[in-house]
This record gives sequence, structure tokens and C-alpha cells, in this order.
Amino acid sequence: MMDTVLKNAGKLFVRLSAGAMMLTHGIPKISRLFGEGPVRFHDPFGLGPEISLALAIIAEVICTALIMVGFKTRLATIPLILTMLTAAFYAHADDPFGTKEKPLLFIVVFIAIAIMGPGKYSVDGLKKKKEAFFKW
Repeated sequence: MMDTVLKNAGKLFVRLSAGAMMLTHGIPKISRLFGEGPVRFHDPFGLGPEISLALAIIAEVICTALIMVGFKTRLATIPLILTMLTAAFYAHADDPFGTKEKPLLFIVVFIAIAIMGPGKYSVDGLKKKKEAFFKW
């Protein structure tokens, strides 16, 4: 029993901690998108800097918020993993490992979240509990 509580508390801690750190990268990008002057952002897929920045914001803010509350958690990790892969191997391709290390660490954490799932202390966990309650 206590083991399960600790595992779920650990999953919550990882989701909230990683999410809080990711938001420090995503939220400032919002002002870059709506600021004055032309948008300057990497465009790895040829969609234009505005769309590329908007996609990064969706991943780093919206998907991060979904992970933090634990709603559609595994699905929400996919855009973040792709964004961090792009950051590590496109935006920072020529940078030293120390610069690539941050997005690589985020990749590891988000893959772990995708594998482990959100845990009991999440919207997904509460939804599962509610579904189990109404089955009998």
C-alpha cells in the first residue's frame, strides 16, 4: 500500500517538476510570437518561423500543462519529445554537448513519463477510478 502511494507521489513529483522547468522555456516564447517585429525562430521543417514557433509553444506550454495535471499524459509527451529532439539536433546541432544536454535530459524525462504513465494522482488517474466505480 505505502509502496503504491510513494510510486504515485513520485510520478506526480516528476510531472510537476519537469513541467515547471519546461514552462520557463515555453512561456517566454509567447511574447516572441506576439511581439513587435518579425519572428526569428528556427524553421526546421520549412513551415515558416511563425508556425514553427507556434508549434513549439503548443508543445512547451499546452502539452506541458496537460502533463502537469495528468490529462492525456502519454499523448501529450509526443510533441514535447519531438520538440526537444528538434532543439537538441537541429537548433543546437553545432553547439557543444553541454548545450544539447538540457533538451536531451527533457527527452529522457518525457520518455519516462510516457512509459510510466501519469499515476493515480492525475486527471487520468481520477477518471480511471471513476470509471471503475461505475462499472459495478
